[in-house]
Amino acid sequence: MKLLHTSIFITNFLFCLVCFGQNEEPKKLTARDTLPPAEKYGLRVGVDLAKVIRTIDDDDYEGFEIVGDYRIYKDYYITLELGTESLLRDEENVSVKGSGSYARIGVDWNTYDNWYGMQNSIYVGLRYGFSTFNQELENYRIFSNTSYYEPDVRFSRQEESGLTAGWVELVLGLEVELFHNIYLGANVSIRNLISEQNPERFDNLFIPGYGRTNDYSTFGVGYAYTISYLIPFYKKKR
Repeated sequence: MKLLHTSIFITNFLFCLVCFGQNEEPKKLTARDTLPPAEKYGLRVGVDLAKVIRTIDDDDYEGFEIVGDYRIYKDYYITLELGTESLLRDEENVSVKGSGSYARIGVDWNTYDNWYGMQNSIYVGLRYGFSTFNQELENYRIFSNTSYYEPDVRFSRQEESGLTAGWVELVLGLEVELFHNIYLGANVSIRNLISEQNPERFDNLFIPGYGRTNDYSTFGVGYAYTISYLIPFYKKKR
């Protein structure tokens, strides 16, 4: 519940920032400003704050992600996200911990037309994600159609390592420049699992970088709140 409240607060905060940025008065142009404005091109590097907050709030979860993008053209960016995650899913009949590392690479297209001197973005992106991970079975419950007997829970630690999975995802997000070269961002993604290695005796319940899995669909969702710093390499006229 604390994590939900934190996520709602950050989402509202980001929304207010975007509204403020769009409603602020354009700068008064001087004779010097009548020249075509130059935009910064460079490498933007940061971290996913959502994973840091969840790690602190949720005892069953640990995660850390580095995010980065590089502007290759006026409205296009190459993106890379690297991270590690682990989650213990304690379900009614089984308890499984998934842990490992992942990478997502893709491209973003900025759809927002900035005013003079601004470099914010509202973007659409595509990613390919790949994960290598382990699955550890903590315990499982023998199914019974009667409640007469006590639940038969077996504590049998089994681990499968070297598993892999791949997926594609569609991303919608925004980046707002809070201070000079410092950006706060948020995004949501829809993911489709295209390949997956399962342990021999049980199923994956969590894939690092992708998220929770289920038997009903290959689709999943994700979100991120990021803070990043732009390292400008050069400037280019509009």
